[in-house]
Amino acid sequence: MARGFESKSDQEQWQDAEAAQEQRKKKKKSKEQVEKDKKREGLELSRRRILHELEEAQNEARCQQLRAALAHLDGELAKLS
Repeated sequence: MARGFESKSDQEQWQDAEAAQEQRKKKKKSKEQVEKDKKREGLELSRRRILHELEEAQNEARCQQLRAALAHLDGELAKLS
């Protein structure tokens, strides 16, 4: 037998395996949740990029476009919450 195997009772091994299985179940997300998380992450990255561009923009028309894009992204993020 493998070293350490004989020191544990069958019941302890069974409990350890059951606890490990419960941990794996808790970590798994549904396909919908994974997709929602990916979409949120993409929107947040876009929002940061827009904010950075807005800080650098000097043309007022461009600033208006960026503010509109920012409002749209905020709306999309609010839908996901």
